Amino acid sequence: MTTSATANTAPRAEDRPASSTSPRRVAAASLVGTTLEFYDHFVFGTAAALVFPKLFFPQTDPFVATILSLLSYGIAFVARPVGAAIFGSLGDKLGRRFVLVSTLLVMGLSTFLIGLLPTYEHVGLLAPLLLAVLRFAQGLALGGEWGGAALMVNEFDASGRRRGFYGSLVQVASPIGVLIANAMFGFMNTVTTDAQFMDWGWRVPFLASILLVGIGYFIRRTIEESPVFKSLEKSDHKAEAPLAETLRKHWRQVLLAIGVRAGEGVIWYVFSLLLLIYVPNRLGLPRQVALNAVLWGAAVGVVAIPLFGALSDRFGRKPMLLLGVAASIVWSFAYFPLLETRNPSLVVLASVIGMVCQASLWAPLAAFIPDMFESRVRCTGASLGFQLAGVFGGALAPSICVWLLDRFDSPLSISIYCTLGLLLIGVCVAKAKVQR
Repeated sequence: MTTSATANTAPRAEDRPASSTSPRRVAAASLVGTTLEFYDHFVFGTAAALVFPKLFFPQTDPFVATILSLLSYGIAFVARPVGAAIFGSLGDKLGRRFVLVSTLLVMGLSTFLIGLLPTYEHVGLLAPLLLAVLRFAQGLALGGEWGGAALMVNEFDASGRRRGFYGSLVQVASPIGVLIANAMFGFMNTVTTDAQFMDWGWRVPFLASILLVGIGYFIRRTIEESPVFKSLEKSDHKAEAPLAETLRKHWRQVLLAIGVRAGEGVIWYVFSLLLLIYVPNRLGLPRQVALNAVLWGAAVGVVAIPLFGALSDRFGRKPMLLLGVAASIVWSFAYFPLLETRNPSLVVLASVIGMVCQASLWAPLAAFIPDMFESRVRCTGASLGFQLAGVFGGALAPSICVWLLDRFDSPLSISIYCTLGLLLIGVCVAKAKVQR
């Protein structure tokens, strides 16, 4: 879909080359590959909360070490817009399929190498430097991955009747990645002693990713190119300089896409990864309680995201997003009181409901954001908007939340921070011009 201002430039459905690849097969290939990339991403996030402060930043006090470790996690969010610009342009010039394959390989190799890194104890400052370089490479890959995957499922559904559902299958890769990553860490935490876990156990989830990447590469090589991109090639309508054209003609859509996504990044962090710091460090509960809560939240998200995607096809993307904004504002103020009970069951409940709220914001984005751009610059525009939002949402959220707790000693400050981000989503969704 396109806005009314650009609809005349998009290839018509009847002009698109026939494809033997079904939307379901494309959605499955996108889901598998994107799940593997999110797994790699969240393995790092989990390690940044549990392991890296002690192994890569041990020369500082615990608070500063945690901040530095979380900043290393945030490096990927800075790299994502660079990856979006590079791979988004390649997706508009060379094809969406090229992006799917190349980003998967970059992410897989980077994650595997992190599992082989020496720690600060062995090589000093070189250890966090190498960690930052490989984290940046992860960010480049993930910055291009989402746009390629979202557009493939978006552009194979010519009718548009199930675009929200198929797009949500790209989005469901996120909680599946969280689920697998935390399951791996939970398993290693169970089968090893604390000393073994800190010595070698934390490396296993990183090293195991190379096997998963091989599977994803094989699957993605078997699908065809997007019929919309084939039509652009056939009609010689491809953008010569996609990035320049996007920034010159579609900068308003990019800014609105940033606003739509940025607040969601804050909500996702608060309702998931923050638990790994908040529960053991502030509440004094065992680390496994936090891991269990994140696992249950992710498991529920796997079901909730496709459900909200299907509902967005029936009731519209905008109503679903605005409903998610309202629900998330309410839950951001109920969330921390449940955690403060220190009851493991209520901690899990807080995470589960939080991830349902986040799912209502997350599910429609793979259809909503691409629909804001015309087909010739859709990969660049959608990738840029989505990933630039990560800098202001996901990248800064961890450090801001830790700082707010240290400064005000009250989780209420985080609830207010969440509300501001959610209100931004509501304003940008209301102003965005997209078809249902």
